[in-house]
Order: sequence, then structure tokens, then C-alpha cells
Amino acid sequence: MERRIAQYRPSNRPPAWERVADEVRTTVAQATPTTTHRARDLLTALTRIAVYADQQGHPADARLWLAPAMVERFAAGGCPEVTEATRANYRACLTALRTAVLGPDLPGGRPVPLSASDPSQPFSPNDKAGLWAWAGGQPTAELRRGLQLLLALGLGCGLDTTEIIPLRGPDVRVLKDGSCVLAVRGNRARLIICSRPFERTLTEAARHADTGYLFRPSSFARGPNTVTDLVYRAARDPRVPRLVMGRCRATWLVERMNVPIPLPVLLAAAGLDSLHALSRLLPYLKGISAEQAHTTLREMP
Repeated sequence: MERRIAQYRPSNRPPAWERVADEVRTTVAQATPTTTHRARDLLTALTRIAVYADQQGHPADARLWLAPAMVERFAAGGCPEVTEATRANYRACLTALRTAVLGPDLPGGRPVPLSASDPSQPFSPNDKAGLWAWAGGQPTAELRRGLQLLLALGLGCGLDTTEIIPLRGPDVRVLKDGSCVLAVRGNRARLIICSRPFERTLTEAARHADTGYLFRPSSFARGPNTVTDLVYRAARDPRVPRLVMGRCRATWLVERMNVPIPLPVLLAAAGLDSLHALSRLLPYLKGISAEQAHTTLREMP
């Protein structure tokens, strides 16, 4: 069995495979599957979520891949082309892997701490400022424009990686009041109003792209690594957190949940059809005092 796991390669060989291969094989081997069929199921599910996490800019770390929040994010939006039954099988395999390799979740619904890097943790205001300065300080115009646009699309529009890749210049429309409306393509097609601090970046990117691709218009190979390749090429700054699009989207969601925005508006803007995907963000919402809660509940009509 160990030899079969060590020789495993996914049939489609995604570009990210070489970055995640060792961690995938090692993790499944630690789970000690007893049949070839079970081993392949575990390898397939872990490879899928590993590639998805790589596309979001995360390092190759099984603790992060198997975190409950990451599994839910992957099941909700990381494999849109598969059936609901296949999605459920992936979730079951990943949960079994987490239990076998990292131990069971603690009673009471509190999961075992799996990683210091929570893929759902929003960026702080200082993090956002640092990321913007880091993007603007890159050595080439391509890197500066590309990274600032990623921040505008993630922090200003709440998009994830797969929604960024197909965007084109005409998908951005500037209204008379100066606001920017972005038409998102794909399974979660919708209109997004960009937040004010990022309007100029989005407008300039659309002008630069003309009718071509909005992000990296000179790159004609559009695939899952279109975003991550640019991030990997950027000069790192140890004082600034890694740019992860999943955390950008989480930041966008939490900021709007804290306003608060009416739920139908938030769900439509985020491209969600249920509240389930928001549950992972509840620990990051601002709390209020007992007095404020008392007044709010009492004054409701």
C-alpha cells in the first residue's frame, strides 16, 4: 500500500501538483488506509483540496487543508463541476483524514487547533495597509498593477480566485456618481459594487485591459495558477502577511456583517444561496455590550 501511495499521481496533473505532492502522499500514508480503493479516494479528495488551497495562496500544509473551515469552503465553492454526491464524498474523506491524522474534534463542537494560519481569519486594518504598501512597492509595473488589482477585487469586491480569472475590461462599468459596478461571471454571476477606496484601482485596470482580460491582460493562459503565479513572483516582506484571496474575501464579508447589511443584500453580493458559508466567520464578528444588546432587542418593532 505504501508503494501505491508513493507512486500516486492525479490523472490531470495540475500545475500545482508538484508543490503539494509530498504533503498529500505523506498525509494519506499516515492515515494507513487498508484497501487500494480507500487509498485512492483519500488521495483524490486531498489532492483536490490541496490544489484549491494552493490556488488561494496557502502553503502546502495538511493541517490547513484539513481545517474544518477550509473543508467547508472547498465543498461550497472549490469543486463546482462535480455532483452533490461527489462533493459529499470529498467532505467525508477529508473529515476521516483529519480524524485519522490529527485526531478527533473535541466534544462540544470546538475543533482541535489545526494551524496557526486560519484561512478564514480576516485581515486587520494594519494588515490591509501593509499589503497595499507591499503591492505598491514591487519592482515591476506588472507586479504592482496585478497585486493592487487583486487587493481591489478581494478586499473591495469580495471575489475569490476562480472569479477573478475570467473577468474582462468591459465587466467594469463606472456610473455617473463615480461608483464602479463589476459584473462577475460564472456559476455565481452577479453585480458587485466596489467599495470606494478601490474604485480608482478598478477603473484604471479596466481602462488598461480595454476588451481583454482584467487581471494580467497579457497572460493568455487562463488557469487556476493565473493568480498564484503572480503572487509567488512578488518580492516578500516578512512584516506583511501573505496575500491569500480567501482571507481577502473573509475580510470583505466580516466588514459587511459588522455594519450590518441586510442579509438578502449580503448574500446576493457574495454570490451565496444560504447562510451556511458565513458560519465560519462568526468568531470574527465584533461583540457588543450587554447594555447595547438589551437596548437593541428591546427597541425592535
